Amino acid sequence: MKVLECVPNFSEGRDRAKIEEIVDQIRRTDGVKLLDYSWDEDHNRSVVTFVGEPDRVYEAALKACLKAIELIDMRRHSGAHPRLGAVDVVPFVPIREVEMAEAVEIAHRFGKELGERAGVPIYFYEEAALRPERRELPAIRKGEYEGLEEKLQDPDWQPDAGPKGFNPKAGATVVGARYPLIAFNVNLNTDDLEVARRIARAVRFKDGGFRYVRAMGVALAERGMTQVSMNLLNYEGTPIHRVFEAIRAEASRYGVQIVESEVVGLIPLAALVEVASFYLRAHGLSPDQVIENRLL
Repeated sequence: MKVLECVPNFSEGRDRAKIEEIVDQIRRTDGVKLLDYSWDEDHNRSVVTFVGEPDRVYEAALKACLKAIELIDMRRHSGAHPRLGAVDVVPFVPIREVEMAEAVEIAHRFGKELGERAGVPIYFYEEAALRPERRELPAIRKGEYEGLEEKLQDPDWQPDAGPKGFNPKAGATVVGARYPLIAFNVNLNTDDLEVARRIARAVRFKDGGFRYVRAMGVALAERGMTQVSMNLLNYEGTPIHRVFEAIRAEASRYGVQIVESEVVGLIPLAALVEVASFYLRAHGLSPDQVIENRLL
């Protein structure tokens, strides 16, 4: 059986009723399994993960995204996380018996239909990118929603699908196909945002850090803390523990400590086994030694 994963990110993390309406579109789609959904008030963002056969996943994603565009008004949106639109990003991830080429075809077809039906400019990223300069999500998000109207007037930033004009209510959506990633955040016991930003620069690839890390410093104002918010694009190339220890070392330079860390959404078992192997010094530890994994 083919299994495709979709992990849409919506620009709503404070209104639980709206989040539930969006997620209900997925729950009510036959042949799709909702694996996880979470929301963050500081980021004002929710992340949903679901799987199923490709056609069913396509249907559920379209219904959820259309509902989100109906409910979310970007003209009144604020939050710590970078975003371009009400439906910020829709990645399709091949899990089983689905080749990346098929995931790319689904992403292109989905982006075109969403753009036409919702009147939203669409950009394609990662493996679905049509232009090399649009492969990286941060490059597409640069300027965020507030700079989108001006960006759309630049011939170099005309959308890949959907209307070319600015949609003030919905913004724009980025659609793509990618390999599994881990959304991993580390919270620090300081409210100094500049410290978190410096640590983020030290670990992220574009500033000389780890090859598969994207990172930014975020203020968690209500908790009196800051956060190094990350996407780990390849947990084999850059294991979680390596990034965590680097953040610990950088934080100590500023007299700051790690309070906690969090995983947003789902995580591959192999990534957790790697963390356990490192901290337990159990260098031969394998996912096959996990009872639940053997049973499944």
